[in-house]
Order: sequence, then structure tokens, then C-alpha cells
Amino acid sequence: MEFKNYYEILGVGRDASFDEIKKAFRKLARKYHPDVSKERDAEHRMKEVNEAYAVLSDAEKRAAYDQLGSGYSQGQEFRAPPGWDAGFEFSGRGGDFSDFFSELFGRMGRRGEDHHAKIMLDIEDAFNGAVRQISLRVPKADGYGRPVMQKHSLNVRIPKGVREGQIIRLAGQGSSGAGGEAGDLLLEVHFRSHETLRVEGRDLYLTLPLAPWEAALGGVVSVELPSGSLKVRVPFGAQSGKLLRVKGRGIPCDPPGDLLLELLVVLPPADTPKARDLYETMARELAFDPRKRG
Repeated sequence: MEFKNYYEILGVGRDASFDEIKKAFRKLARKYHPDVSKERDAEHRMKEVNEAYAVLSDAEKRAAYDQLGSGYSQGQEFRAPPGWDAGFEFSGRGGDFSDFFSELFGRMGRRGEDHHAKIMLDIEDAFNGAVRQISLRVPKADGYGRPVMQKHSLNVRIPKGVREGQIIRLAGQGSSGAGGEAGDLLLEVHFRSHETLRVEGRDLYLTLPLAPWEAALGGVVSVELPSGSLKVRVPFGAQSGKLLRVKGRGIPCDPPGDLLLELLVVLPPADTPKARDLYETMARELAFDPRKRG
């Protein structure tokens, strides 16, 4: 990596005042700005001038840069000494310049990286809200640089109405920042399999078994949800496979999802003389052929 002598680039001394630095920058900007300059390498030179000014016009960066000393020449092979930036507090102002600039200032004041994890919740948590202890496995390096898994447990408040795929953000629980604030921990919500319910986005799907007379005659049946019992009117002539939508009774988010009931007509067994007699009566009197089209 090449050393950048910012003072030399701007043509000022190391004791130059801010006004002198600003004046030198303006003069060079008029000379090398690509829109007006006829110099062959104007774009490259202008980038160097902008980089030098970004450092020397910033009191924090200039103080840190000056600590490197004056023993390096422009273009000389350079590697930042360990701990060279100790004792300096940076506000996080950065820029996209050279590798040299990034090596010195790119990580100063930089916000820590966000961490991501998928968590599994019960559907009931979406209806009631909860505080759950979540255990995560975090990869770390041991003393020999080999990866090991470290358990990380934390209590997470689950908001009522949380939905599949939603992100719960825990501020400051990500990677530590290098002079800046820590990143966040982003928890992506997924639901465990439920005995009766299935989740798709905001909506809930539930198979609703019906007796033949409930399907044929219609009526009001009870449906059990995590929020309690719900009365649902089944239209007469209902058939297996039909979807019955109940608006606003899915995941209680904003706006709430819907409840979709997949109707399933269940036949009682003909395992008693009376039951068998009823089926035989139906067969004689209804003259119903389920395979007849039209």
C-alpha cells in the first residue's frame, strides 16, 4: 500500500493553518477539476486532492494522521504501525478514497456489524405476546484460531401480532463498533409446526372437520384458536376442500390477517345396526350419485 503525503499533495507545510489548507485546495480544484481541466491525469489528481483535503480539514483525522510522523514519502510502501491511532476518538465521518485512507480511517468510528439469527416461536406467542429466553450459537475462535460454538442466551420480548418473517431488532446486541456504536441483533421470526394451525404470512389456515348434516344443512360451529373459541357459520351445502374465510381473525398484527378454514366432511362409521340402517335409507331415498357430472 502506498503512503499518501497529504501535505505534499496540497503543497502546504505540516504547520499550515486551516485557511492555508482551504486556499490550497481551492487553487488545485480549479486546476484539476475534470469539468474544466485539460490535464491528462486530472481525474486522478482531483481525487487525491479531495482525499488530502478530507483529512487535513478535519481536526480529528489530521491529528491522527500527524501522529504517523513525517518519515514517509509520497508513494512509499507503507503499513500502519500497530496502535498508531490509540487515544483518538472519531466521530465516524468517513469517505470512499484510497486503500491508504481506508486503512487509516475506514474502521474508525464505524458502527459495528449487525448480527442475524432465525428464531422459532409458538403461534400462541403471536396472539398473546411473551418474553422468551432465546439461545443462540455464536461462532468464536479459540486460542489456536479454530472455530468453536459459544452459547449466547438472552431474554427477548415478543410483541403481540408478530408475524412470520418479521424482524425483531435488538439494539446494540451485534458486533462491537471500532470507536462507533455497536451493531444490532436482527432476529427473524419463524413459527414451529402446530398441531392444527398453519401460518402463511398474516393468515392462519385450519382444517375444520364437519359432520355430513353440518355440511348439508349449514349451521354454527365452534373453532378453537389461541385467542379463544370462535363461532363460525358454515353455509348449507358445504363441500370438502372449500375454503371459508373469516376476515381479521388471523395473526393479530396491523392490519390483522384472516383465518381460512379448509372444510373437511367426515362420515360417521356404519359400525352399528342403527347407523347402517340410516345409510341404507339415505341410499334408497336420496338417489345421490357423487360420480355423476353436471
